[in-house]
Amino acid sequence: MGELPALINDLALILMVAGVVTLVFKKLKQPLVLGYVVAGFLVSPHMPYLASVVDTKDIHTWADIGVMFLLFSLGLDFSFKKILKMGASPVITTVTLVFCMMMLGIFVGHLFGWGKMDCIFLGGMLAMSSTTIIYKAFDDMGLRQQHFAGLVMSVLILEDILAIVMLVMLSAIAGGSGAGGGQMAGSVLKIVFFLVLWFVVGIFAIPLFLRRTRKLMNSEVLLVVSLGLCCAMAVLSTQVGFSSAFGAFVMGSILAETIEAEKIIRLVEPVKNLFGAIFFVSVGMLVDPKILTDYALPILVLVLTILAGQAVFGSLAYLLGGESLKSAMKCGFSMAQIGEFSFIIASLGLSLGVIGDFLYPVVVAVSVITTFLTPYMIRLATPAYNRLTKRLPPRVVNMLNHLAMSHPNTTKHSLWHRLLLQMGRNTVVYAILSAATITLMFTFVLPFTRRLLPGWELHWYANAITGTLTVLIIAPFLRAMVMKKNHSDEFRTLWNESNINRIPLLFTILVRLVIAVAFIFYICNYLTRFSNALMITIGVVAVVLMILSRWIKNRSIRLERLFVQNLRSRDIQAQVHGHRRPLYEGRLLDRDIHIADFDVPADSRWAGKTLKELNLGRKFGIHVSSILRANRRLNIPDGDDVIFPGDRLQVIGSDEQLGAFRHAIEHETHEEDCELEKREMRLRSFLITESSPFVGLTMQECGIRDRYNCMVVGVEEGKENLSQVKPSYRFRQGDIIWVVGEADDLVALLSASR
Repeated sequence: MGELPALINDLALILMVAGVVTLVFKKLKQPLVLGYVVAGFLVSPHMPYLASVVDTKDIHTWADIGVMFLLFSLGLDFSFKKILKMGASPVITTVTLVFCMMMLGIFVGHLFGWGKMDCIFLGGMLAMSSTTIIYKAFDDMGLRQQHFAGLVMSVLILEDILAIVMLVMLSAIAGGSGAGGGQMAGSVLKIVFFLVLWFVVGIFAIPLFLRRTRKLMNSEVLLVVSLGLCCAMAVLSTQVGFSSAFGAFVMGSILAETIEAEKIIRLVEPVKNLFGAIFFVSVGMLVDPKILTDYALPILVLVLTILAGQAVFGSLAYLLGGESLKSAMKCGFSMAQIGEFSFIIASLGLSLGVIGDFLYPVVVAVSVITTFLTPYMIRLATPAYNRLTKRLPPRVVNMLNHLAMSHPNTTKHSLWHRLLLQMGRNTVVYAILSAATITLMFTFVLPFTRRLLPGWELHWYANAITGTLTVLIIAPFLRAMVMKKNHSDEFRTLWNESNINRIPLLFTILVRLVIAVAFIFYICNYLTRFSNALMITIGVVAVVLMILSRWIKNRSIRLERLFVQNLRSRDIQAQVHGHRRPLYEGRLLDRDIHIADFDVPADSRWAGKTLKELNLGRKFGIHVSSILRANRRLNIPDGDDVIFPGDRLQVIGSDEQLGAFRHAIEHETHEEDCELEKREMRLRSFLITESSPFVGLTMQECGIRDRYNCMVVGVEEGKENLSQVKPSYRFRQGDIIWVVGEADDLVALLSASR
């Protein structure tokens, strides 16, 4: 037998130690992340008296895979639509908090005389609170349902998004000669371009692919396809200069909008847990006790910096976001720790070779200490608020609370603001799609057509064919860019409201028209040697033809509808399964009518009856719009549909009608059986004697089932066998009949059979 590779031995050691340590941490009700870190510390080469990992290089490769799957899972739990619905308050809070903590971390690093990149990466690490640890703390302390906990989780989601952007930015800073403004702006534009491109194309293509292959997708295939898409996007992300973790996150966020999202989350969970555990163990392996003793003072200072910084700047950030002083302090005190993303940022710095080896174990030690202190900081918020309000003048407290109460309502925008925002968003999206299409056509199709049509004479034909195809492909995008929102309610209202509005509205159309013409101009300029005037004329004529073309208009509308349907597919699934209310409910509210869900009790008298028999519409004045049964949804049921126990009825009516319906469905149930003990079923036998009235009669003629409510099991043959009895069988003298029934019914049957 050959020896096992060192990697297998190391994995066995890691998983066994991690399993034991996490069991201990589970018993102590501590976050499992810390258990993995401690397990890594125990199996690291820095612990000479214990078994240690041999092949650390391969372990770190697996840890990189763990980071990728961790961010893929984070993307699956993330939704761009949720962020858009949050409004500006969480965004203001997150940006303020991250900026302040980054500056504080950079300042502390400079105080210790650390290098420039060490300070920058330290600032990034201190700015990231731990979603996992805070969620676990809220859950253990029973605070998840409180208002401030929801505010904290919203900011944590945005922090995770900023952390993804920060990884890309730090990579750009570490790889460049400096962190100039031009480089930063270029990195941000690059992130926005590829993020929008991947999300739009992914939402358009991937749900369509999953829909077409849904009948072929069992759990195994769906898991393989999902992880394949994750790894493919990770590879593509690295090809364009981003990290593999960023690509994995983007793919997760795309799959989060599909109907299969919840199933993918369940399937990926074990894979994420395995590789995530290896990642956190690898974090613990980098902790060197010698470094911890040498850097005891910086560790203590960083812990105090996080506790005080998050308490002060966190509370200030939530105040600026519109929360009251008490709520802001609860939120700020809850975020006083660092966790997963700090480790990931530190791993990035080490892999790029731009931070010192000391910084990683220092950050891990700080994370461990602040994690243990998290529950105490959450409990400290209310006493700190009470003490602060006693020390501050009442007018200052009132001013802070008034600042929160007078915070602008971000959901009420002017018509101009809303219209320009929608136009700007559409223009950016369609411009990115057009630019990406042109790049792909010129990179792949143009060389291909030139190879098919070689020679100088045919060179222009290749250019013409490529240019024409490119214009036809981007035509729906350019038309939508120019025409979309020109007939919206906001546009018409502003147009009819005042003649002064008409010139700016026409200017918005002109600007988008110029942008569309610029794309045609670029294509002509790249492929031809026409004069600028001629190319501009071609561009204007082409865009006008696109606007007038009914075929391009229909294609543009179909593409947009398909995208919106894919984007809403998970919401539609939630509505079908009754997890979310239908969209038309909002319109019903305007008419004092709304929709409500009612579960049919297991002991309901309605069970087994049709809607026609129940006559609910005439009795209560309501309408049953849907019946939800397991994974099925029966929309607009007719009178012949039967109600079953456990059905969920979606009912439309007024408050009074729904109240009467609720009372009826809850109270029209079978009464509880007070003589439950007498309902016990028993098995008895009796002999058909010569004088028995059952001799020569069938079961139906005897009335064993109908009259005595008993059931014949069989006729005894010998000592062990029972033969089935057909309904036409006639009892004979000497038959031993076995029957089942309640005690009183059996007594009546046996008495009648003698």
